[in-house]
Amino acid sequence: MTRKRKIVLGCGGFFLITFITLFFLWKSAITKNRQIPVGPFKIAENLYYVGTTNVTSFLLTDPEGHVLIDGAYPATAVTIIESIEKLGFNIEDVKIILNSHAHADHAGGLATLKEASGAELWVSKADADIIEAGGRGEPTLGPLRFGQSLGIATFPPVKVDRRFDDGQKVRVGEIELTAHITAGHTPGCTSWSFPVKDGDRELLAVSIGSLTISPFVSFVEPETYPGIREDFESSFERLKSLPADIFLASHTDWFNMQGKLRQYNSSNPVISFIDPSGYLKFIEREEEDFKWVLQEQENEKSSESEE
Repeated sequence: MTRKRKIVLGCGGFFLITFITLFFLWKSAITKNRQIPVGPFKIAENLYYVGTTNVTSFLLTDPEGHVLIDGAYPATAVTIIESIEKLGFNIEDVKIILNSHAHADHAGGLATLKEASGAELWVSKADADIIEAGGRGEPTLGPLRFGQSLGIATFPPVKVDRRFDDGQKVRVGEIELTAHITAGHTPGCTSWSFPVKDGDRELLAVSIGSLTISPFVSFVEPETYPGIREDFESSFERLKSLPADIFLASHTDWFNMQGKLRQYNSSNPVISFIDPSGYLKFIEREEEDFKWVLQEQENEKSSESEE
């Protein structure tokens, strides 16, 4: 090997190591910021927020038992349990735990929460194996999948008790949720709709699992997974068809939780969260991003075929 080649390889290795180091420092900072506790609060009659500054968890309560949506990061499970207790409820009264999708920031705490509560864990069929494998095998992670042997993009595996299809009803006492498979972000990404009471009226809450596009996703051949393009297109249409009154999601910035809290009135908390226009605007914005990425990928594919 020539001296010049050694220098080139050495520089390449140095920049690769530097990039990886900076990436993980950036990732660690984001993860830490997303886990800052938020005081739990009431959204509607039996709907409460028990998540953090950025990653959501919602508690639906009933005298016959409670339902918890999402487990956030592994380290956040304790915060969720403490938030439930601050509201005057008991984690052991949670009968069912639901998940939006099989990523570490939403499924990481599921194992701890399931053990603490004794609840059943319900996950969509397409995401269930990924949850049980601690995140391994999730196709949209791209290069991060190569680091999973080192614990990158993984979380504690947990047994799934019920695997459901699109349209599954989940009931505990008077609580009833409907699962909407809004795949694309993960193969089994799930959005949840459920009625909540506000005095004499009934409102429909919708929590969007995710519509964001991973930077590693391909919508052209070879697709990241077969049918991912159609999954995203179907997800946009499905969510737009839901008559949402209360807009929720798996990340707080998507439904502007901090802005809504600035207008929060504890005597009538639901008023801040009724946002059908914000709900539709978010879906439309994500759909526009999808169309732009798809067009870029199709143009690149077309250019390659002409060469």
